[in-house]
Amino acid sequence: MARRKKEEVQTNTNPLADNVHIQGAGTIKSENIVDTLKSNYMPYAMSVILSRAIPEIDGFKPSHRKLLYTMYNMGLLQGKTIKSANIVGRTMQLNPHGDASIYETMIRLSRGNESLLYPYVESKGNFGKAYSRNMMYAASRYTEAKLAPIAKELFEDINKDTVDFVDNYDNTMKEPTLLPVTFPSILANVTTGIAVGMASSIASFNLGELCETTTALIKNPDHDVSETLLAPDFVGGGYVIYDKNELDKIYRTGRGSVKVRAKYSYDKSYNCIDITEIPPTTTSEAIIDKIVELVKTNKVKELSDIRDETDLKGLRITLDLKRGVDADALMTKLYKLTPLEDVFSCNFNILVKGYPKVMGVTDILKEWIEFRLECIRRRTQFTLDKKAQRLHLLEGLEKILLDIDKAIKIIRETEAESDVVPNLMIGFGIDKLQAEFVAEIKLRHLNREYILKRTKDIENLKKEIEELNSILQSKNKQKKIIIKELNEVASKYSGNRKSEILYEVEEYDVSAAAEIPDYPVTLFITKEGYLNKIRTANLRMSGEQKVKEGDSVDKVFECSNKDELLVFTDKAQVYKAKVDDFTDSKASQLGTFVASKLEMEANEKVIFICVVREYKGYMIFAFENGKVAKVDISSYQTKTNRKKLINAYSSKANLSCIEYIEEDTELVLCSSNGRMLILNTGSLTPKTTKDTIGVSVMTQKKNSRLESMHFYQEGEFEKAWRFRTKNLPAAGALPGPADNTDQITF
Repeated sequence: MARRKKEEVQTNTNPLADNVHIQGAGTIKSENIVDTLKSNYMPYAMSVILSRAIPEIDGFKPSHRKLLYTMYNMGLLQGKTIKSANIVGRTMQLNPHGDASIYETMIRLSRGNESLLYPYVESKGNFGKAYSRNMMYAASRYTEAKLAPIAKELFEDINKDTVDFVDNYDNTMKEPTLLPVTFPSILANVTTGIAVGMASSIASFNLGELCETTTALIKNPDHDVSETLLAPDFVGGGYVIYDKNELDKIYRTGRGSVKVRAKYSYDKSYNCIDITEIPPTTTSEAIIDKIVELVKTNKVKELSDIRDETDLKGLRITLDLKRGVDADALMTKLYKLTPLEDVFSCNFNILVKGYPKVMGVTDILKEWIEFRLECIRRRTQFTLDKKAQRLHLLEGLEKILLDIDKAIKIIRETEAESDVVPNLMIGFGIDKLQAEFVAEIKLRHLNREYILKRTKDIENLKKEIEELNSILQSKNKQKKIIIKELNEVASKYSGNRKSEILYEVEEYDVSAAAEIPDYPVTLFITKEGYLNKIRTANLRMSGEQKVKEGDSVDKVFECSNKDELLVFTDKAQVYKAKVDDFTDSKASQLGTFVASKLEMEANEKVIFICVVREYKGYMIFAFENGKVAKVDISSYQTKTNRKKLINAYSSKANLSCIEYIEEDTELVLCSSNGRMLILNTGSLTPKTTKDTIGVSVMTQKKNSRLESMHFYQEGEFEKAWRFRTKNLPAAGALPGPADNTDQITF
C-alpha cells in the first residue's frame, strides 16, 4: 500500500498531468503541403520580393530608401560629414534590422567603396573597395559620411506631396514609399538582388546618355534607344565589347549579357603590364589567383612575376614579362583564360506598382516617365492648393482693407473676443478662414504700403494659379518640365564614359600559338569559290587541275604557306585566313569550299580573293557610279587572327570590281557604253577608312555604268594618250579597230 502511494506521488510531480492541458498535443495531423506553403512560406517569399531584394521604379530598395531619407532628414545634404555610427543609429528608427546590415548598405552607396557609377553618399575614412575582397571597410565608429550633391535630385520637392508617405514599422514616424527622383536613377547605377524564386541584375548607364535617351522618348515614344544609349557604363571602367544584337535584346527584353574587358598599359622600360581597370563582376584577388593557377599548370609561360600594387591611387595589378614576349598577344590570351574578361548578366526585374516585372530599357524609361509625370502633377496640385488658399485669405483681406475704419469699428464695438470673427464675417460677407486671418493682422500693418503690397500679391497669385492650372491641364507642359530637369541634371552631374566601347575585338586563337611551317605553295581558285592548295614542289608531278562540272579555274597564286588570304564578299565584309588553314591537296581533288571553311553567312558570296605576304600596297574598289576608292591595305591588318572584318568597303554604291596592287600602277576602267579610261592609281589619295566612298574618276552617262577594271597592258591601245587624261573625272574614249581590246587577259 505504501509503495502504491509512493508511485502516485511521483506521478503527480508532472505539472502537465493535472494543471496544464494542451489541445491536440501528441497527435499527428495530416496537412496538404500546398496549404502549408501558402500559409507559411508565401508570406516570407512576398516579403523578400516586395520589401528587400527587388528595386522599384525610383531605383532603390527599401533599405537604400530608408537610409537616404534618414540622412536627408538629418540635414546631411549640406555641412560637414558626421560619424557613420550616428547615421546608422538614426536609420534604425525606419529600418527594423541590425546596425551591421544598415552600415553595409551605406558602404555600397558611398563614393569610397566604388560600387556605384553615381554614388549618393560622400565618405570619409576607409569604406573598403568593391574590386577587392580583402580590402575591408572600417567600423562605423571610425568613418564619416554625408549625402553627395547628386542626392539633392532624389528629394526634390519631396515635401510637396509628390509621393505617398506611410507609417514606419512602429507607427512613430512617416517615410516615403518612393523618392521623387528627377532622373532615371533605376538605370544610372548597378543594382543586384536575389529574392525568392527570382532575381534582379540591372546594369548602369552613363547619365548623359540616359537623360538624352529619356528626353528623346518623351518627344518621340517610337525613338530607338540604341541610337542614344550606346552601351552600359561601369564605375570600374574597362572595355565594353559592343555586340549590337545582344544590346538590342537587352534594350528590348531586359535580359542578356554584356562582355567587359580589363584595361591595361604596357610599360616598355620595365617590360611589364599594368592592369588598372577590371570588370565589375570580379575582384583583383580572383584575377591574380587564376593567373597563378595558369602559371603553375604551364598554360601561361610568358610571366616571370605578378604583384598586386593597389594603393591609395587606385587599382593596379602588375605582370612582369619574360624577354621577347608580345604584351598584346599575352593579354588577348589572358582575356580568354581569366576573369580579365567577364560577363555582366542583365535581368532588368523591377517592382512596378507592387508587382515584379522584367522589362527592357525602353519600357523602363517609359514607366519612369509616367511616374515622373505623376510627381509633377502632384507637386503642381500641391502648389496650386497652397496658392489658392493664400489667394482666398488675401481676397478676404482685400475686402477689409477697402474699409478699414469699418473693420476697426466692428472689432472695437464687439464686447466678447469670441464674437470678433463672426461679426467680421457678417460685416464684410467673408468666411471664417478669411475672418480669422484678418483678425490676426497687427496694428502696424494697417497702412497704405501694406495694403498696396497685399493687393499686388493678389494679382501675382492669380497669374501663378492660372499658369499652374495650365500645367495641370497640359501633358505637353508637364513633359517640358521633365525635359528641363533632365537637361539640368545632365549638365550638373554627367561626365565622360568610364567604360570605353570596343567595336572590334581580337579573340585569342589557340592555333596561332603553333609555329606555321614555311614552304612555297600554289593556290588554284575557281569561279565557284573552291580553293585547292598544292605544294609547288609537287606541282610538276600533278596532272590537270580537277574542277566541278561547269566550273573553271579563275585565279592562280604562287605564295608561301605563311601568307594570308583576304576574302571579300558581296555583303561588304572581308574574311581573313592563313594559307596554312587550308590543307595541302592534289590536282585530282576539288579543294575546299571557301565559304564553308570561313563560316560565312547564309547566301553570302565570295567576289574577290587576294594573297598578302606583307601588308603593303592598296586595295582598289571600283563602283558602278564611276567612283574609285584607294584603301591602304594596312587598314585590314590585325594583331591577332581575327576571322571577319565588317565594313570592308563602301556599300553605298554597287561595287563593280576589286583589285589588289602592291604599288601604284595603271588600270583600265571600262564602262557599259563601250568607253575606256586609263587610270594611274598614283593620282588617287590612299585612305585608311575601309568603307570610304571613293572619288569620282569616270563619269557615266544616263543608263551606263562602270562595268569592269583590269591592269593596263603595253600595246593594248594604238593611241594610249587618247585614254589618259590630266583631270579627273573624265568620260574616257571609245576604242578603235586597231586597239587590241579583244586580246586582254583579265
